[in-house]
Amino acid sequence: MRHRKAGYKLGRNAPHRTSLYRNLAMALIRHERIITTVEKAKAVKPFIEKLITLAKKGTLHARRLVIQRLGPTASAVVKPDGADKKPDKDLRTIVQKLFDDLGPRFRDRPGGYTRLIKRHERRLGDAGRTAFLELLKAGETKVSAKAPAPPPRVEEPAGSETPPEQPKSEPAPPQTPSTGTREAASGGSGGVRQEKESRNESAGP
Repeated sequence: MRHRKAGYKLGRNAPHRTSLYRNLAMALIRHERIITTVEKAKAVKPFIEKLITLAKKGTLHARRLVIQRLGPTASAVVKPDGADKKPDKDLRTIVQKLFDDLGPRFRDRPGGYTRLIKRHERRLGDAGRTAFLELLKAGETKVSAKAPAPPPRVEEPAGSETPPEQPKSEPAPPQTPSTGTREAASGGSGGVRQEKESRNESAGP
């Protein structure tokens, strides 16, 4: 039973998985948008957001914790000379960009610094699901879901007016015979019997 063993394995052991998280975090801080598999994006997302939360503090202790978690990738250059075939270069380290740019950008935001967007294109070879993992822009807010569309409006044709509905009359309750009618009915039957008996007596021998 895997009690208290939450998290993604990703088919790797612990050191390999740590190196994967560090490399993905370095790539995201460099380019602010990367393409990876859905499983890797979901696994590395909390790792990156905890680094940004430490960068928001801006203290020396927070900087040392970030260097410890990033390991050797902390001293990597953001945009080395000749990278991406562009003349501009950024010789700051990953930690410097994290504390100088990303920390102040998300200072007033209580978490949720990244966005995961699933792609339709599958990875070549094993057809793995891919997704974009990107950092939010300054002042950008997440849109969780769109508002539902209003129902279509049905227009009635001109001149067709429906008559007003008339109130329905309630059916009358069934009438029960009263005690007087019951007594009269019983009395009438007794009188007929007495007449029949008297006729039989008169017709006797």
